[in-house]
Amino acid sequence: MAQLSLWWVLLPMLGVFLSLGWIGWRFFYAGGLAAPASDTLVAPRPVRAPAAPREPVWPKVRAALAPKGRVNWVALRWLAIAAVLVGLIIVVTLRLAGYHVLRALSPQAYEREQHIQLALKDEKLVPPPPLPPSLFLSSERPSLATADRDWSKLDPRFTQAVLAVIARMEERGFPIVLLEGYRSPDRQDALADGGVMVTKARGGQSKHQYGLAADLAPMRDGRIVLSERDPWAWEAYQALGEEAEAAGLTWGGRWSFKDYGHVEVKGSIAKLTAQQGQ
Repeated sequence: MAQLSLWWVLLPMLGVFLSLGWIGWRFFYAGGLAAPASDTLVAPRPVRAPAAPREPVWPKVRAALAPKGRVNWVALRWLAIAAVLVGLIIVVTLRLAGYHVLRALSPQAYEREQHIQLALKDEKLVPPPPLPPSLFLSSERPSLATADRDWSKLDPRFTQAVLAVIARMEERGFPIVLLEGYRSPDRQDALADGGVMVTKARGGQSKHQYGLAADLAPMRDGRIVLSERDPWAWEAYQALGEEAEAAGLTWGGRWSFKDYGHVEVKGSIAKLTAQQGQ
């Protein structure tokens, strides 16, 4: 019985092995062979010595299926199950063979994909509402209460870049708000002449007058933190510099006169304004 139970295991495994071997020969080996042209010289195959005669296998199989002249129905049942499994493997393999061919992209599908790409490309970030002036009256710079925070006065491309930086800062745990965007020449001169050193540029010399610069600051617990002496604010300003430079903007923290919340478009004012005119 031990020898018979071993055949129950070997026969299904042999069937699966033979089926997989046939599939490999059919789809990989035989498919890659090409018949030689009629005028191609083919080297003669080496003559091999005749192999030693093998002991026939069928008598062993017959002895396992019908020992002592009686049919072993248990072995036949397992053999039938193995044959069914092998047949299912062959059928499923042939059925799935057609799915390995990539179908051509239909014009409708191409137009749909193109429409999605255009929609994503034209998607614009929406600026947040401007902060109320009362929020700045109790800050370190009360003069910011009269600053202009109208996003529509900034260059549209610069606005999108700044909004993307603000979104990245939000993901890093640093809420950022707009302190001042557009700045008139008169206000620029007033800040340059003020007692507190805010800027050295005079009217017309700052990119604020052209909508190409913005002053930003982090906000914590509903209050604006302007001073970089605060450890949390210092970390926020350093992260702002990283994100601004990654977006292709100039960060005021690199200047000799440090302005950690200032970001602007790269390039000279003359060149940028010429591009705006075009």
